[in-house]
Amino acid sequence: MNWKQKVVLVTGGTGSFGQEFVKTMLREHKPKKLIVFSRDEMKQWEMKKLYDDPCMRYFIGDVRDVDRLHRAFQGVNIIVHAAALKVVPTAEYNPFEVVKTNVIGAENVINLAIDNNVEKVIALSTDKAANPVNLYGATKLCAEKMFVAANNYSPEGTQFSVVRYGNVFGSRGSVVPFFKECRKTGVVPITDARMTRFWITLKQGVDFVVRNFDLMNGGEIFIPKLPSIKITDLAKAVCPNVKQEIVGIRPGEKIHETLVSSDDGFDTYEYSDKYVIYPKIVPAREFKITGAAVGSDFQGYRSDKNDEWFSVDQLRAFIEKEEIDVSNGRIELSLPKSPKFKKKNPTYKS
Repeated sequence: MNWKQKVVLVTGGTGSFGQEFVKTMLREHKPKKLIVFSRDEMKQWEMKKLYDDPCMRYFIGDVRDVDRLHRAFQGVNIIVHAAALKVVPTAEYNPFEVVKTNVIGAENVINLAIDNNVEKVIALSTDKAANPVNLYGATKLCAEKMFVAANNYSPEGTQFSVVRYGNVFGSRGSVVPFFKECRKTGVVPITDARMTRFWITLKQGVDFVVRNFDLMNGGEIFIPKLPSIKITDLAKAVCPNVKQEIVGIRPGEKIHETLVSSDDGFDTYEYSDKYVIYPKIVPAREFKITGAAVGSDFQGYRSDKNDEWFSVDQLRAFIEKEEIDVSNGRIELSLPKSPKFKKKNPTYKS
């Protein structure tokens, strides 16, 4: 894709993903115009001090507001939909508000993208959308279904696809800053010692989204292959001399995470770096499938059944690198793009 000729908009653009996306686009792709759409004027003000390129535009608005979206989307070619309410316990307590943003907001983005002849839209999803057990995951599953089905409303127009991935290292709300605070108390709370998670850096997440704009035809769900971590290993890496205390699982929380469920096996194809779930309900799109079908015996892509794992030493190297960058006044994470993972789950049993 020739980004230099494109007007690009990111919803939720002042969040962790949005800021890394803006940084990547300005450094590597240099779009014709780059619009940050979000509802927090202070974050936009602070962000403008960091990214004040002539192509930048800062647009106050909420995905719940149809009229504001209509104005923002005029003349836009490419949209990354990253706006969402994401905190699992907050979503359990405030379900109506989460539905307004994550579901109704998604519908608004879809309708206004079609009405404004936007070329391509990728919506960000989460591992929690696969076999969801909490409201956040359920709303993101609903949004996924909506973005896939949206291709039927624009068979020769706007293309919609989804990127689904796991926990993001260094993002706002990450457990790492919380664990760092526990160094002061001498105790780090662990909800369950068996807990495992997928792990991806902000930069890797952004690069994966950008690459898939060239690959999408509309309707695909793209899932990167990621390493897994044990939450107890992460705690050891962040707080090596701090006692771990088991406090019990929180409402809506999973022991392990799933990026592709076994039920999706009939429609899932495996590639060297990702899985792709192709839709059966979008007959107007022609998909160039070159991956291998995972088949009906597919057991799912789960964080506890993974072949790639971060060791404690690798996690500690990542965290130490982050601390060095922050102490030098840098806000970015200079993380390796292709770390060497420790192969095979060492001792885990389900």
